[in-house]
Amino acid sequence: MKKEFSSAPETMKTMDNWGVHWADLVTALPSPLFLVTAYKSNGQPNACLHSWACFNGNDSGFYAVLSSVNKSGHMYKTIHETGVAVLNFPTAALSEKYFATVANNGFDTDEITASGFTVEPAAIVNAPRIRECFLNIECRFLWEREIKEGDYHVLMCLEAVNIAMDEDRLDERKKGRYGETGYVYNVCGVVNPDNVDDQQDGIIVLNRLIQE
Repeated sequence: MKKEFSSAPETMKTMDNWGVHWADLVTALPSPLFLVTAYKSNGQPNACLHSWACFNGNDSGFYAVLSSVNKSGHMYKTIHETGVAVLNFPTAALSEKYFATVANNGFDTDEITASGFTVEPAAIVNAPRIRECFLNIECRFLWEREIKEGDYHVLMCLEAVNIAMDEDRLDERKKGRYGETGYVYNVCGVVNPDNVDDQQDGIIVLNRLIQE
């Protein structure tokens, strides 16, 4: 039997959800976790841990649509100032370092180096890449849209102009992109409305590539 939810369950109306919509917590849809890097106006690298994104390509190009980009954050400001950014994809083994970027977010801080990563120049855009990340997608800013009029979060579309990936990831029969050493996905606050005290969140990896 399925349960229907068109509004927040009564059990969740008084819980602390850190500003996340109740549907996020009920569905617990995973989203790839990555670090968005760009140069701040003082020349220091900015590194923002991000999720809630989708990626797609067609005949016109390959695009990343980032949702829930806060207008007051460094990431929003640096992308608008420079018009470019790099999306850096880490593995689960690097979790201590990429979570450290949340704390190392001062304007005068090199947020990449301070978190234990290594800065390397991007190949095409004027933005820093993170050397330890196995995939770096260099992008230019295309457009943004408020999700609803007056919202302080926006959808932001970036177009990929260069992709750098570790050579040993390209063959899924070898190291590949998935499993314990591949992509990491964010799961935000998994909640059972029947038992809201049993709340979990964290990161996951996908262990199988199913091919038809």
